[in-house]
Amino acid sequence: MDRTKIKAVITGGASGLGQAVAEQWMADGAQVVLIDLNSTQADTWMSAHSNDRLTFIQADVTDEPAMEDAMQQAHAAMDGINVLVNCAGILGPGRVLGKQGPMPLENFSKTVMVNLIGSFNAAKAAAAWMQHNNQPDDNGVIINTASIAAFEGQIGQAAYSASKGGVVGMTLPMARELARFQIRVMTIAPGVFHTPMVDGMTPEIQDSLSAAIPYPSRLGQATEFAQLAGHIVDNQYLNGSVIRLDGAARLTPK
Repeated sequence: MDRTKIKAVITGGASGLGQAVAEQWMADGAQVVLIDLNSTQADTWMSAHSNDRLTFIQADVTDEPAMEDAMQQAHAAMDGINVLVNCAGILGPGRVLGKQGPMPLENFSKTVMVNLIGSFNAAKAAAAWMQHNNQPDDNGVIINTASIAAFEGQIGQAAYSASKGGVVGMTLPMARELARFQIRVMTIAPGVFHTPMVDGMTPEIQDSLSAAIPYPSRLGQATEFAQLAGHIVDNQYLNGSVIRLDGAARLTPK
């Protein structure tokens, strides 16, 4: 797809992986709408990238009416939607049986709500607009973000792994269902990347994480995630699959 024809909605786009996608695609001429809860962070970033191809909408991905309204605003701002990148997510760490007792169900539920249900909520709201695009090829592309923790969850990641495993699990059935509307669905499962959450760790912890990655032995760069997201949009035969982006890393139990 010609990048100047991309009309993308990016959830969690005010920072991290979503921000990298927005920066790279806007540099190529795409229109982008960021959906995020963090308006302060978004305002700071947008003030440095102010142009008529960038819009910010504050919304909660877990709120069904709010997400439907946000997609309607995005459609109006760009005169269409043909790409969705779901990057909104939380870590939700915690042991099932921790020092303070069993994990509160609220903690588990919140992680699943944001990472899994939030991704589904945004996807269905975007697809409702994409189905009417009437293009000769793709009417839309939905790119979800999972994690390699969906496959090798570590101790303390029960909630996070379950939520990302759900994202992996819904990829193929959603792609099969939306195929009749010429909408593709793909998922990227990143390894350990430089994001605001990881960058807050000590250099020693980051070095330890890097050493566990076979090649290249370093943390992933957000630009590499953006490059893969761009290739997914460009390559029409990518559909219904999950791509690991991890330098051959496999998570250990802890």
